[in-house]
Amino acid sequence: MVAVASSLSLKSLSKQESQRSTEKENIDDIDETDQGGQSILLGIISQLKPGADLSRITLPTFILERKSMLERITNQLQDPNIVLEAKMQKEPVDRLIGVMKWYLSGWHIAPKAVKKPLNPVIGEHFQCFWDLPNKQQAFYISEQTSHHPPKSAYFYMIPESNVRVDGIVFPKSKFLGNSSAAMMEGLGVLQFLDIEDPKTKKPEKYTFTQPNIYARGILFGKMRIELGDHMIIKGPNHIADIEFKTKGFVSGSYDVIEGTIKDINTNKTLYEISGKWNDIIYIKDSKKGSQKKILLDVNKTNPLPPQIRPLEEQGNLESRNLWRHVLKALGKRDHEVATDEKFKIEEEQRLLAKQRYERDEVATDEKFKIEEEQRLLAKQRSERDEEYRPKLFRKVKGKDLEYYFYKDIPLNGTAEEKVAAILEAAPILPGQKFTKGFNIPAESKYQLEKKKQ
Repeated sequence: MVAVASSLSLKSLSKQESQRSTEKENIDDIDETDQGGQSILLGIISQLKPGADLSRITLPTFILERKSMLERITNQLQDPNIVLEAKMQKEPVDRLIGVMKWYLSGWHIAPKAVKKPLNPVIGEHFQCFWDLPNKQQAFYISEQTSHHPPKSAYFYMIPESNVRVDGIVFPKSKFLGNSSAAMMEGLGVLQFLDIEDPKTKKPEKYTFTQPNIYARGILFGKMRIELGDHMIIKGPNHIADIEFKTKGFVSGSYDVIEGTIKDINTNKTLYEISGKWNDIIYIKDSKKGSQKKILLDVNKTNPLPPQIRPLEEQGNLESRNLWRHVLKALGKRDHEVATDEKFKIEEEQRLLAKQRYERDEVATDEKFKIEEEQRLLAKQRSERDEEYRPKLFRKVKGKDLEYYFYKDIPLNGTAEEKVAAILEAAPILPGQKFTKGFNIPAESKYQLEKKKQ
């Protein structure tokens, strides 16, 4: 584990101390088996029309997961050993296979019943960390950068191994009769920072999309989740196209995937993928006579859940603290209380949104004021139908993603320097405090740091 001489006056914590100090509440979802929720569901039928946006409809709390979407994203990051093994492969195609295996390893981590993660409110943020088996640490920071449409930006890094992941999750929810669908737009970007792509002379990069998510039987019949459509993982020289097949009305099976890995330059199929995303996934070399082999058996994986600071140390807009009363009520299956608490949060956010629209918001912390030019630009943005300005992510043009973590992580810096840069942005470890400038817009902090370099 990296020892951090932090400029934030943090006390270094041993692995044992951090484990004792982190939030230990079990928020694994209860598998709802009663039918009480069905009567609640009838109350929203009048709001449902084909093509309706579910993010604007009040949903019954019995289908809510005990996690915000910002935390739900970490399900995909709970098998770090797989991505570390992928990075160690010498051949580019083997690294692509390893990245694909890592990304496929997280989809089975989900509630037993049909559950929808809580919609993060604008400005909500979630941070966590992992003590990895190899004695290193991984860090995760996320923020809800937009509410309509809902966009969740996230950053993940294993500094000592030079593995970085950035992404945007952008679900577009639709009502489809007896089903609902979350059309998962957005993109993830994985980089191996110390492996150079010969073509670009930049770190080796992989981009990945998500399958869409379908909830079947929401009005009648048995409710069930299905993943569907295509997931694309693209590396410098190879591309994996994995189709998540939905079951037909008459034939077919649940949870089946089929796909290929191709050489981008020749379009030649190198490998075929088959199996079930929540069971055993196979890979087969396209060479004649080859036999399929097990790529991943999710039943034998050991997901590593993230560690989170205690509730008493968390800010008002940190996910676990923000939704704490809702989560507690959901855990007790007290859906009446959960609905009331959820309504309070949503009403407060509507009021804040109205206030942001009616007034200018300019950073007041003297230590983080920037040059007159930047203040003028901020005021102009405010006057043009002001939008929320994220604290941890900044808008970037001409890159893979709309938002990136605002901190400039030194590419050639030491592991200690990278960890320090991450921890300066937001409290992640137990005992860490918020800085005075935490609420300053990310773009302003970025520009200030740039001038200091």
